[in-house]
Amino acid sequence: MTGPTGSGKSTTLYATLRWIAGIRPGVNLMTIEDPIECDRSSPSIAVSQVQVSQKKGVTFASGLRHILRQDPDVIMIGEIRDTETAKIAIQSSLTGHLVFSTMHTNDAVSAVSRLVDLGVEEYLVSASLSAVLAQRLVRRLHSPCAGRGCPGCLDSGFAGRVGIFELLSVNESIRKLIAGGAEIGALRREAVAGGMRTLHEEGQSLLDRGITSRLEIERALGTAEVLA
Repeated sequence: MTGPTGSGKSTTLYATLRWIAGIRPGVNLMTIEDPIECDRSSPSIAVSQVQVSQKKGVTFASGLRHILRQDPDVIMIGEIRDTETAKIAIQSSLTGHLVFSTMHTNDAVSAVSRLVDLGVEEYLVSASLSAVLAQRLVRRLHSPCAGRGCPGCLDSGFAGRVGIFELLSVNESIRKLIAGGAEIGALRREAVAGGMRTLHEEGQSLLDRGITSRLEIERALGTAEVLA
């Protein structure tokens, strides 16, 4: 998951863990987070959550090493922000674990270069990465007043929020480009040719359907030709 702070990355990951637990009874789910934003344990879902604590010497990397000794099926890492965590996450994926995490990049494809910048070799990124989902949140227009403002929306014109998503599915052609050290532009062109809808395309779709406003899209994504 990629996106800025407050874009809903953790909420999406929590929902994903709940979905996995629902379709795979008895699955061993473990997380390392900073902070733990929501307690996911319930009578029907067992999730072991570890809190990063600098005072106790628990970092993402050290906590992840501890988690791996518990033989988890699924691991959620709150954020990959340093080389050691990135490399352990990649190795965990290569040894059969399903690993979820977040990063701060502008779009889905840029996560590839971010991992490489952190010191992960291209062939390892190619072999381990399954997908990257970029996400933004925009306010939803209040349909009863068509966004004009009314007592029901406190005269704001909005009620609730909706996500804008960009999904990079790492297929064989993308893997070859990553392993060969292709530039981000080449990866993006190949992904779009393979059916990836960009954040701006998804934003334009929400705008065309009257779900949100132009200003909301520009606030979340910036201006672009598709929004002209």
